[in-house]
Amino acid sequence: MMESTQSQAVTLMIQGTASDVGKSLLTAALCRILKQDGRRVAPFKSQNMSLNSYVTPDGKEIGRAQGMQADACGIEATTDMNPILLKPKKDMEAQVVVHGKPIGDLGAREYREQYLPLAEQIVKDALFRLREKYDAVIIEGAGSPAEVNLKDRDIVNMRLAGWADAPVILVADIDRGGVFAAIVGTMEILEPEERDRVQGIIINKFRGDVSLLTPGLDWLEQRIQKPVLGVVPFLNDLVLEDEDSASLDGKVNRWGTSPDPQIDIVVIRLPHLSNFTDFDPLLKEPGVRVRFIRSLQEWGQPDVVILPGSKNTVEDMLYLRESGLVQKLFSHIESGGRVTGICAGYQMMGRRLLDPDHVESNVPELAGLGIFPMETVFTKDKRTERINGHTVAGFKENGIAVEGYEIHMGSTTFLQPVTHPFHIRLNRLSDEPESYHWDGAIAPNGLVWGTYIHGILHNDDFRHRWLNEVRSGKGVPLSEHEISFNGLREQSFDRLADHVRQHVNMERVYQIMDRWNSIDSAKVRMKDE
Repeated sequence: MMESTQSQAVTLMIQGTASDVGKSLLTAALCRILKQDGRRVAPFKSQNMSLNSYVTPDGKEIGRAQGMQADACGIEATTDMNPILLKPKKDMEAQVVVHGKPIGDLGAREYREQYLPLAEQIVKDALFRLREKYDAVIIEGAGSPAEVNLKDRDIVNMRLAGWADAPVILVADIDRGGVFAAIVGTMEILEPEERDRVQGIIINKFRGDVSLLTPGLDWLEQRIQKPVLGVVPFLNDLVLEDEDSASLDGKVNRWGTSPDPQIDIVVIRLPHLSNFTDFDPLLKEPGVRVRFIRSLQEWGQPDVVILPGSKNTVEDMLYLRESGLVQKLFSHIESGGRVTGICAGYQMMGRRLLDPDHVESNVPELAGLGIFPMETVFTKDKRTERINGHTVAGFKENGIAVEGYEIHMGSTTFLQPVTHPFHIRLNRLSDEPESYHWDGAIAPNGLVWGTYIHGILHNDDFRHRWLNEVRSGKGVPLSEHEISFNGLREQSFDRLADHVRQHVNMERVYQIMDRWNSIDSAKVRMKDE
């Protein structure tokens, strides 16, 4: 067990009876509550599997959820908050990102048998550094602690709780059904010392009259001899990022869509879709409908089609062809429709995708859409950078400030001159003229454009003016109201914190955190050692 000193932060770990029970948002809520109460707090998740990533200020890649949680804490995210990120590329294989940089692609068995023993020390060291710097660390588990086939090399749940000397709150999702069986079953599978570490239960995503649940709660507490710390009702309309695309449908349903849309935007839901949070601000724009589609049957009559990011550009380009969506896309362009490509979607807009070293696939060369005279060569070097800059050409109004981030493994070159819509620089470099470079490409009519900038639509001024260009082209009234998406996000953090305060016994949670190092917990810690 990691040696603990009096100066190290107290810890609390949120584990779940399954994936997608709400661990990430409850962790964010506790982070914001502790911040509001004057504690210097940080999030931690040892290993994250997600295609929805976040770039830290120093140009490193971590899971999006930990970046969001750091924002809830009011601090800058670092790779210590998520030292290991797994980005699935295809069945049974993922890119392994360690402290923000990829170390290679590993199969599931190879990762488990060869890399997990090395990962253990990486996780311990990152956690130790966080505990040296902050007053409290809120740790998010992964999946379920009851996965008996994974427990011997666990670095994400109960073994991690032991290294962190953390009490555990177990979270269950009542919305999916079977909540009592999930809780009791999880507790039964845990080893005795692991059960001792669980200090309370939170039932999440409740809908209905909580008084009708009371007999079940009484039975549960008697059955497992653990307190129910709260029943948290389902909270709609939070403008906070999801961890991965598994929750994408739920997000669109929760955030809603305009009942009478002026603008219909289609995002192609690629099989390896990544960083879908690029489109979150569009979901909050009045008069804008966003649809994520997979097939020709869902096409409809969009005003804008967006080609999004992807973890496997080559395979997703093949998917576009096989699905017939390429022909539909060209018909859309020919009829005066708008198309935007972001990152991988931008790469697909070129003439060729070259992968001589099989970085993304076993296909060494593939024709792209040919919209712009460019080609992309995939290399093993990954670019992860925060950027800022401004628009320079192609839109009706230029000089609009933009910021965002880049995450890609391809280098794009132009075979003929093109118009570049953005002039940007890396945030970590100086403001000298040579630190700037051109980004993207835009058609002469301004209707079709692409960029490497993730988060481009999070820029309120740019998004507002671009959407008004779309409105103007349709002959519908322009919008005079500019949405502050970051303002909505900050309000969501506070709403979430207030909601959890109202429905969770926070006095008991603080007691669990602050009294864990007392004599009462010595037996549990000794067993972990």
